This record gives sequence, C-alpha cells and structure tokens, in this order.
Amino acid sequence: MGEIRVGISSWTEKTLVRETDFYPRGAKNPEGMLRHYASQFSLVEADAGFYRMPSEDTAVKWAERTPRGFTFNVKVFRAFTLHPFEPTVLPKDLQEQAASDKKRLYWKDLPPPVQAELLERFRQAQRPLHFGRKLGALLVQFPKWVFPSEEARQHLLTLKKAWPDYRLAVEFRDASWVSDKNLDRTLDFLRDNDLVFVCVDEPQLPRTLPPLAVATSPKLAMVRFHGRNAESWNKRVDTAAERFDYDYSPAELKEWAPRLRALAEKSEETHAVMNNCHRDFAVHSARQLADLLSD
Repeated sequence: MGEIRVGISSWTEKTLVRETDFYPRGAKNPEGMLRHYASQFSLVEADAGFYRMPSEDTAVKWAERTPRGFTFNVKVFRAFTLHPFEPTVLPKDLQEQAASDKKRLYWKDLPPPVQAELLERFRQAQRPLHFGRKLGALLVQFPKWVFPSEEARQHLLTLKKAWPDYRLAVEFRDASWVSDKNLDRTLDFLRDNDLVFVCVDEPQLPRTLPPLAVATSPKLAMVRFHGRNAESWNKRVDTAAERFDYDYSPAELKEWAPRLRALAEKSEETHAVMNNCHRDFAVHSARQLADLLSD
C-alpha cells in the first residue's frame, strides 16, 4: 500500500490565523506560520499562485522553511485554468504586450508569445520546490463552465508539454466530465497522459461531481474535501472561507477511510486535502481523518 498524506489548503487563510489558536503567539508571520504548520502536517496545498503569478523567491523560502519530506501541491495561476483574470495580475512587463480594452481577460485573449512566457515563468517558479523534492503536483482546477471537449483536452496537453518535469492533477467542476456518456473517455484520457484525476467530496447538487474514488496515475492519487455546505456552494460570496464553511463529522470522514486505502493500493502516494477552510475546520478534519487512517 502506498503512503497516504493528509493536509489542508491555504495555511494562511485569514479566519484560521485570526479567529483560532492553531498558530502560537509570536508565530503569526509568514515564516512562523509555515514552520509551525509543517510541524503538524507533511502536506499542504498552496493557493496563492492561483490569484497572481508566483515567484521563484517565494518557492525558495517555502523550501527553506519546511523539513525534508514535506510536500507542496501548488494551485496553478488562473489564466492557465481558463478562469478570467484582470490584466493587472500579470507581470508588469507583460501587461503592455497583453493590452486590451477588456476589463477581464481569458487565456485565449493573450498573444501566443505572452502565453509562452507565462508558462515558462510558472515552470521556473516551481524549480526550487521540484529540485528540493518538495513539489507534489500542480493542481489544474477547471471552472464549472468548462465542459468535455477536444479544446479542453488539448489545453491540458499544452500545460503538460510546457511543464514536462511536473505532475499535473486535474479537478473538474462540472459533472458532465464523469457522466455515463463521458466517464470512460475522461479517465482514459487522463491515464493515457499520466494526469491525476482529482476526486472530490462536495455538496451533491445538480452539476456537482459524485464522490468517485478513482486513480488514474500509478504515482499519485488525490482527494480534495470541499465540505458539504449546499447553501453556499453556488452563492455569491466574498471569500472561499464562506463557500467552504463546513465542519465534517467523524462519520462523514469515516466514509472515506476505505476509499483512501483503496486508492493507496493503486498509487505510490495518495493526498487527502481538506479545503473546508473556514476557521480551523480543515485542521480538525485533517487530524480526525489521519486518526481514522492510522486505526
């Protein structure tokens, strides 16, 4: 059986830092928080790069502040995942080349040279974690309006070609990817290209994904726990903490223990990431799940 790692997303989430006692006094600075977090868990998901292009300097600091064997999964910049973005989040020297009258841009709006430069800069930004053996996977989270299509599949292959040394994990947000009609084709595509299918636990609503436990890579399997707050899932909210405001019960987490063990029989490593990131709900859930798995 492969190793199962449990962690949370966004160790700097504001409600975790300000409204709980997870971080000791005197440790609520970037270095102190990461060092403390890494003393509690061996895995974390870094989401800051989704909102703005990450830097190599940041990755150097992360690598220096965490022990050997610690793993980062990195959520990729939103332009790469086909989400809209403001031109101002691009590196300043590329903003002029991407000049547009539009207030929000999409990947297809960028000139090919800008696309290529962004892909290369993102690759470079992950090098310190990669060479330090601390990079788990790059998380590509498609928005809910990206449906199964040859265009979407080709986009994933573009990312894989641009980042050949890194493992890519793909999270779909629309259930059509795993419908009876498309499930086999989706999983076959991921397996054929050694892409990780991201299993999810989330509210069961029209268009959300069911709690499948599927491994498409012999190296890595991944499950992300978003909570089951159906009321806030499609609601316009100000922060992720509001959308994922959910405290899992032990019984709900217990449902996943055999599924995670089954995934671990198919992959060398399995990552369980708690994204119910309101206050310290994710921390509590991660600890409870780790206890269940150890039993």
